[in-house]
Parts: sequence; structure tokens; C-alpha cells
Amino acid sequence: MPATEQVRKKLRSMPHKPGVYLMKDRFGTVIYVGKARDLRKRVSQYFHPSRRQGWDMKFNALVDAIHDLDTHIVKSEAEALLLEGKLIKEFHPRYNVSFRDDKRFLLLKVNLKDPIPRFTLTRLKQDDGARYFGPFASSGSVRRTMQRVRKKFSLRGCRPLNPTEHDYKHCLYAHLKNCTAPCIGNIDREGYLAQVEAACEFLEGQTGEMLEEMQDEMKKAAEKLDFEKAAQLRDAIKDIENTTSKTRTFTRVPYTLPVAVDPDKDLAQLAEILGLEKGPYRIEGYDISNISGTLQVSSMVSFRNGRPDRNNYRRFRMKTVSGQDDFACMAETIKRRYSRLKAEIQKHEELSEEDKSKLKKEPPHLPSLILIDGGKGQLNAACGELAKLGLSHIPIIGLAKEFEEIYRPGEKEPLRIPHDQGALKLLQRVRDESHRFANTYNAQLRLKKISESLLDEFQGIGENRKKALLKKFGSVHRMRLATVEQIAEVEGFGAKSASALKAFLEARQER
Repeated sequence: MPATEQVRKKLRSMPHKPGVYLMKDRFGTVIYVGKARDLRKRVSQYFHPSRRQGWDMKFNALVDAIHDLDTHIVKSEAEALLLEGKLIKEFHPRYNVSFRDDKRFLLLKVNLKDPIPRFTLTRLKQDDGARYFGPFASSGSVRRTMQRVRKKFSLRGCRPLNPTEHDYKHCLYAHLKNCTAPCIGNIDREGYLAQVEAACEFLEGQTGEMLEEMQDEMKKAAEKLDFEKAAQLRDAIKDIENTTSKTRTFTRVPYTLPVAVDPDKDLAQLAEILGLEKGPYRIEGYDISNISGTLQVSSMVSFRNGRPDRNNYRRFRMKTVSGQDDFACMAETIKRRYSRLKAEIQKHEELSEEDKSKLKKEPPHLPSLILIDGGKGQLNAACGELAKLGLSHIPIIGLAKEFEEIYRPGEKEPLRIPHDQGALKLLQRVRDESHRFANTYNAQLRLKKISESLLDEFQGIGENRKKALLKKFGSVHRMRLATVEQIAEVEGFGAKSASALKAFLEARQER
């Protein structure tokens, strides 16, 4: 199947730069995400008739399904790899097989508040006060670079959080003079922290002096015909450059990257179908998530001009609902969201024009359309709360999953839009995103609850002492990192009970 006219038009203007590309079918659904060192060269290969005979059935099916594509330019091939992984996790394209699991790229972590700070590798960034470097597209490069950094700055590589003389006896790093051995007092904590800070500066890109030394050493090795050593130094230089190069993290899908064939057209079509004066500039979507009536949560996602506006996402944990009651959960969510938004709008209106001009954020305003995930029951619950707040004028609809029917206030029969229409695809994207966001929040709370339940196994903990611990440390993971002295500072704990709790948590480290 030849390329469509819009694909050919984009190919002609595509630059010879690194980036990612998203292939989409005629419904605007992302079906494949790829990366390229040269976007124009790579993407054009999909549409060369001479190459088609060498393709397998799956690749032929992909190319036949391509109706449109989008690209996003980045600075380097490493950035392209990071963004590719992010986008595959975001859109779950059916022709991609990589990156569909929860695997994340490596990060380097060091917590300067630890007794003897150490660099460790992790795949999850947490709000624990530690410094993080990365993510790194090449795990091999960062591991090899870290070995060289430890040796250059005489840093420890042992595992214990607070190593002692017992650990020193079995420490290869200290015996090879690769570590200054702060565990036995060879250097005080301030001196060791200076070494760690120097390593942090190196990882932030201050590598000039070291790279010059290595390049000189490589040239000397080559002059002596020691090509094996020269090659090793060349590879080490490349590893350091890959590790310390500045790379964006792409925690969110770039706003400049379209997720529909024509978002403006979809909005205009939606306005016509729903009888709105113009395309809904801001759509807010809601969904409820709970498991057998426990951990009831809800989500609100915001779409601006047909694109996700993640800065304005909100999530709610139910305060007044007990048991499994989606209608009551939806009512509470709508009441809390728009009571607060109404107060924010009123407060903004009371500001002087001078104060308004100083605001950096966009002023609060009501949405152009509210989308409820559900049928008549959820829609009626939401409408009831809007009426109490005097906001019945806001357009609101419900989208039921089974037949993708649209329910409207005051209308008995649901509205059905053909499944190939962009307006329905837009509503589905909002609904699916609110569903994903609600389920993600529910899963986070479940994991936290499972983790906290470990404390119940500690004999004599009591509910008050458990709450005091969680209030101070926030999670069981942070408790494990705390010292006995820090635990003893919690109300209800002494030195003996703090030591017992520390031993208990370390014994269950594998949980």
C-alpha cells in the first residue's frame, strides 16, 4: 500500500536529525513507536517499494496500516532511546514488543545524609532526599564509568549502609587502596563527603581534566604500539562521555507531539455533535477505581486543545463513602473538585488588575466539557452536585464502555457516534486516560498498604506507635534506611525498642 498524501508531505519536510516517530492508523491510534539517528532516512525506508519483498508478514501489516505519522526531534540518539521507551509505555502500540513491561532505565543514586554515603544503581526515583543522576540509555557505560569513578575518587563500593571494622576485614576495595576506608576512621566524614561531592561534580559533566589525561595516555599507548591498552582507554572515554552527557528525562510526553491525526478537526466535530458553540478548549474527564469497596479513589484528567494537560491532573481519595458505591464516589469527587475551583475563581476575581498581571500561572477557569466514565447513574450523580453548586450550565456527558454510548442530561436515549469518527476517538482517549490514572493511584495505595502492614507483625507495635513511625519516615523503606538513634527519636520508642525494630526490618529486607 503506497504512502498517503499526508505521509508523503511530512516525509518531504522531515529533517536529517535524531528523534522518534509514531505511526498511526486511520483512526488516529498509535500502532508503532520507533527511534532513529536520522529521522528522514529511517522513516522513508518504510515506504520504499523495492524493500517490500524482504519484509515479513508482520512488517507488511504494519506498513499497510500506516495512515499518518508524527515525529519529535531530540538532541541525541540516547535521548531518542529514552523517549521511545516512554512513549511505548504511554501508548502501548500493538506492533511494539519492547518496553511493554515495567523496566526502567538505570539511575545513579547517592544520599549525602547517610553515615557513609555510597553510590548505588536504581531504576526508581524516589522522594527521599537523595541525589539522582540519569536516566542512562546504556547500562554498560554507566556501570563501567562508576567503577572508574570509585577508583579515581577513592570511594567505597561495599553494600552495608553503615560499614564497620568487621566489614573492613573482608573489603577488597580498602586492601587494594581504592577506598579511603572511612569505616575504620582512616578519614573523617567531612573528608569523605568532599570525595563524594567531587564525584558528583564529575557525574554532572565536569570531566574535562580526567578526559584530557586519558586521551594523552591513549596517544602514548598508541605510539608504543600498545593498541590493546589504547583501545581500552578509547572505550573508557566513550563510556564517560555517554554517562556524563546532558540528557532530558522525558517524564511526560512532549506537548509538541500530536496524539491524533487532526486534534482541531476532532474538537470541531465533537462540538457539532454535542451542539456546542465551539470546540471544547478544556475537557475534564473523571473515573472511579476501587477493589471490592476498598481504597476508593477517583481521578480527574485534563485535556487542552485535544492534548493531555498533565499539570492539571488531580486525584482524590474518598472521605465520605464507605462500601462499593460508584455513584456516591462520583458525587463526592465532583463536589470537592468544583467547590474548590469555584472558590479559586472567586478569589482570583477579587484580585486587582496589577496582582493578576503578576501571576505566572494560568488563571483558574471552568472546563468547556466534563466527561464522566459511565452511564446514566454516574452522570446523574455528577449533575446533582453541579446543580447544588450552581454550575449546571457546564456541558457534561457520560461515556459508557460497552457500546461507547454517550449519555446527556435530560436525554432518555444515548447518542452513538460511528467508531471511525475522530470525535469519538477523542472522547475515548480522555476516558482511557482517566481510567489509567485512577487505576495507577489505586495500585500505589495498595502497595503502600501492603508495605505498611509489615509493621503489624512487629510484636507490641500498637496503632499509635505505628502512626508515629509512618508520620516521621513516610514509609517502611525509609525506616529501613534510618539509624537506631533516628528511630529512638519517635514518640513511644526507646533505645531498646528501636534496636529491636531495626533488627526486625533488616531480617525482613527481602519482603
